[in-house]
Amino acid sequence: MASKWIQKELKDLQKDPPTSCSAGTVAEDMFHWQATIMRPPDSPYAGGVFLITIHFSPDYPFKPPKVAFRTKVFHPNINSNGSICLDILKEQWSPALTISKMLLSICSLLTDPNLMTLLCLRLPTCSRPTGVSTRRLLGVGPKNMLWVKVVPTYVTGGPH
Repeated sequence: MASKWIQKELKDLQKDPPTSCSAGTVAEDMFHWQATIMRPPDSPYAGGVFLITIHFSPDYPFKPPKVAFRTKVFHPNINSNGSICLDILKEQWSPALTISKMLLSICSLLTDPNLMTLLCLRLPTCSRPTGVSTRRLLGVGPKNMLWVKVVPTYVTGGPH
């Protein structure tokens, strides 16, 4: 059942791709895709092209695909291995979600990070600005706002 479902999604995606996204199989393996996200000029990642791998299980669409960035990206919801902290890729997955909707959600996450999950801070291998420790970023009180100040500076090279 999974292969028919995946094949239908691929056909739909090729017929009507989401804005700034594309996806397709890797070496004609229906269970392994590569997606590309191109960011619009008004985002912090302007001009960026991000490669994402998508692996489907035989239980798809009842289990979410495994999705990860292949392109290194500094983002509070993406760790250094490319793992994405996005609820629809885990506990909020639904068979009603399509790969097209999933890609749009990832695009949205790039533009509007979820500062309540901060995956990047929970993993010791995460790339973060030099000299900023996890302990300092997770400090109590006003220090919690440091992340909000550091991310735009790190991504754009200067404060907003």
